[in-house]
Amino acid sequence: MSNTTPSPVGDIVALEGVTKRFPGIVANDSIDLSIRPGEVHVLLGENGAGKSTLIGMLSGLQQPDEGRILVDGKPTPITSPRQALALGIGTVFQHMMLVPTLTVAENLLLGGPWWQRPRTEELEARVAEISKSLGIVVKLHARVSELSLGEQQQVEIVRAMVRNSRLLILDESTSMLTPQGIEELGALMRRLVEQGLAIVFITHKLKEAAAFGDRISVLKLGRKVGEIPPERFRALGEQEIISEIVELMFGKRKDDPEAAERPLGSVRAEAAPLLQVADLEVAATENAPGLSAISFDIRPGEILGIAGIDGNGQKQLAEALAGQRAATGGSVRLAGAAIETLSVSERSRLGLRYLTDDRLGEGTVGTFPVSINFFLKQVGAAPFWRNGVEQRTEIDRRAGELVREYDVRTPSLKTPVARLSGGNIQKVLLARELAEGAKVVIFNKPTYGLDLANTLASRQRIGDAAQRGLAVLLISTDLEELLSICNRIAVMANGSLVGTVANAEDARTRVGRLMIGLAA
Repeated sequence: MSNTTPSPVGDIVALEGVTKRFPGIVANDSIDLSIRPGEVHVLLGENGAGKSTLIGMLSGLQQPDEGRILVDGKPTPITSPRQALALGIGTVFQHMMLVPTLTVAENLLLGGPWWQRPRTEELEARVAEISKSLGIVVKLHARVSELSLGEQQQVEIVRAMVRNSRLLILDESTSMLTPQGIEELGALMRRLVEQGLAIVFITHKLKEAAAFGDRISVLKLGRKVGEIPPERFRALGEQEIISEIVELMFGKRKDDPEAAERPLGSVRAEAAPLLQVADLEVAATENAPGLSAISFDIRPGEILGIAGIDGNGQKQLAEALAGQRAATGGSVRLAGAAIETLSVSERSRLGLRYLTDDRLGEGTVGTFPVSINFFLKQVGAAPFWRNGVEQRTEIDRRAGELVREYDVRTPSLKTPVARLSGGNIQKVLLARELAEGAKVVIFNKPTYGLDLANTLASRQRIGDAAQRGLAVLLISTDLEELLSICNRIAVMANGSLVGTVANAEDARTRVGRLMIGLAA
């Protein structure tokens, strides 16, 4: 255990020598951390670095095996989420903690004592104030189950803010916001810390860390490997901060890892489009928006990005193109051939591939071994099946090649895919969809929830696919991602494409204007 000298009374929360073990792993190893009022404390680290475990202890979901947590300078075990709330610690988790059968308003009222709950009109006024500052719309009377993933995350942010926490923990909370919403969140964090609030801000985006932070701590393999304190932070420029972070995370300096050469795609302008979509229509449902007059094309070697706040029809577009959702009008042509009436498997055989944003629920079968998940879309087909009989030798041979080619970290080919990390599950999906015969690949939020290393690796795979002449449709709520690798960026709103922007120096501003309803 580290030195347990009493932390300054000025700390809202401090961790001293905190260690947390799980079977076979030390998730946090003697962590010392000071969370101070008036600071945005950015917490960085790759998947598996120990961030989630640390957040769990601060939120009362887990307790340390060694060391202690101090609140206002006093040792204070945080034994439950209710106690964390009572201590003024509010958390917005990366994975949703809302009750899907309740309305947004009912979810906002959960967790606190009944006598402290605001009246309806007070809640509406407070939510309206917060929503305006974040540039979002909160549907108070909608059931959470009717909301998109991005809309649910926005409700989580609002719920924490409604409770007026002294310490607000934000875990990847910018991933579903518009560029303007991210800037507004940064401005709001600044206003909150100026009033004495402490914020722990977890992000994989180094530019956000440099833009919004006052102090940065870096975790690696369960240990705190370094910190940039406020006085040094203020003395460095953005690129110097990013370089220092990368050195802490990877042990050596690199160029800005989020500033890839733009664009990675190599458009073959003389070639005919591989994917042509004309006036595509999809009927709205109770829980999903429809699509209206969607038209675009993608040429070999081109990466077309789709930007927009989550829930504006992006998933419906991907599913309609893949054949999972029926179109009510328009046409879709793959290499000149009409495919709008074909099934998912028929489109896949012709070269149209789709990587869903739901890696475990839709993209893989978690209980199946890694080897079988590579070939889920080829079940029954030669050479991996013959006359309905699984050809285990051939499956394992090819699966082994894909594991090596895509650097899938798995104990064995027989390991259930659900036991892998998110980054390795994504590698399985990439290997499957980029396999032989791919012509057009649709990616829906391919790096959401991945750590920096896996994010960069996935983006590189997408760029490599375009360099080989594939046409790529990249749907993402991360504008930095789109700007880093796309040739063009289209913006979706309310089920329609509201504009398309060439990826040039002014692309960020033009895309941002389209996303808030202004002309590019």
